[in-house]
Amino acid sequence: MMADMKQPIQPSNSARQQAEALYFEGNALLEHGDLAGAETCWQKAIALAPDFAEAYCNLGFVFDKKGAPAEAESYYRTSLSLDPNCTRTLLNLGAFLAENKRFDEAVVLYDQAIAIDPRSPVAWTNLGILHTYLRREQEAERCYRLAMQLDPEYKNAEFNLSYLLLRQGRFEEGWQRLESRNWYAVLANHFTCPRWQGEPLSGKSLVIGYEAGHGDMIQFYRYALVLKEQWSVSITLICHPALKRLFEIQGTLDQVLSFEDTIPQTGLDFWTPLMSLPYRCETRIETIPAAIPYIKAPADLVNKWAEKLPVNGLRVGLVWKGNPKFENDAERSIPSLQLLAALWSIPNIQFISLQKGAGEDEAENPPAGMPLTHMGSQIQDFADTAAIVANLDLVICVDTAIAHLAGAMGKPCWVLLPYYMTDWRWMNGRTDSPWYPESMRLFRQAKMGEWGSVIDEVAQALSEL
Repeated sequence: MMADMKQPIQPSNSARQQAEALYFEGNALLEHGDLAGAETCWQKAIALAPDFAEAYCNLGFVFDKKGAPAEAESYYRTSLSLDPNCTRTLLNLGAFLAENKRFDEAVVLYDQAIAIDPRSPVAWTNLGILHTYLRREQEAERCYRLAMQLDPEYKNAEFNLSYLLLRQGRFEEGWQRLESRNWYAVLANHFTCPRWQGEPLSGKSLVIGYEAGHGDMIQFYRYALVLKEQWSVSITLICHPALKRLFEIQGTLDQVLSFEDTIPQTGLDFWTPLMSLPYRCETRIETIPAAIPYIKAPADLVNKWAEKLPVNGLRVGLVWKGNPKFENDAERSIPSLQLLAALWSIPNIQFISLQKGAGEDEAENPPAGMPLTHMGSQIQDFADTAAIVANLDLVICVDTAIAHLAGAMGKPCWVLLPYYMTDWRWMNGRTDSPWYPESMRLFRQAKMGEWGSVIDEVAQALSEL
């Protein structure tokens, strides 16, 4: 989700001239990424003008960024005590409280901000995000559309609406609204050729730019194959370094580059962001390109990894943690292997840890009695992971790139999903995925943070398997 929040605000005219100068200097430093310098300026500003509400608000932003929530809230509260009608402080503190799941308090602040400025698209969008968090999707949509009506150029409302629509399977408008994102600005500034708008591609060259995370790249890689089949087109794909070898060994595209390679600026006919392809291909639920598998591991690599895996029993790949930098990782990741104890009580199963990075330390020292073979430390990239997955009978994972890899390979995959902020691509209430038909099964939390019933359900399914 993308809330417009925690941004510097302009000072009041009553602030002393020197404090105002420091305030603006801090804003400029923040724009250049100097958080410490900005903090110093704003601390000096409030020392000169103790009633400078806007400076206190910005210090709340700084301490939130520093991971000091108590101090952040204190500065925000001080700002509001000095100016209860400061809408930016109301919005910033509201977003802070929403992030910390203090939803009732956040609603009060957003309502206050809207009462002060009912034509604020920012306030309506933030309220829409809060409704989305609480699964009040009808109310959220109303807020987003009102924000867009108030300011058609306010892209944040449109972007958040896109996720809501896609989650509901309303793909026609959802893909269109997703075009409001700005993740690919660096690519737009890099290429001299025009962006592809759906023109015929026969005899042309197209470069597909990377977006978002590894899982997104794997999920939407299928569209490069669709274009290759539909048109006689030369396709260059730009991806994350850890995916380069995997995509290269598919042998389908003309060139695969990582974003660390030298990427040509000229000599191409068109470029496109990867996640614009469903929009250009007019994808609907019933027309999702789902020719599974569309990713394979080469036989020699599969055989290499087969020698390192247990021989007896059902071989089940396991991933219980994602990238901690992901905005909802605390909800999607399972805090401890111990919570999965019900799984390893089932006989004749060998678990294979595919954890790379987060969770590796736990995989190397699993709970007593857990039949776990840790492979993560030996994995170099997703080509290795694909070769291991090819040797498995089943993958059980939380919402990470491994789910998309297993799905793209047609490997049976059970995905454990959080209740809070479930990713849009798993849609609402489904136990299957139209992106990976037949091979994927979804297990969902019934309430926020409650993994116990999910694990019990998985354990029952595993014992039946």
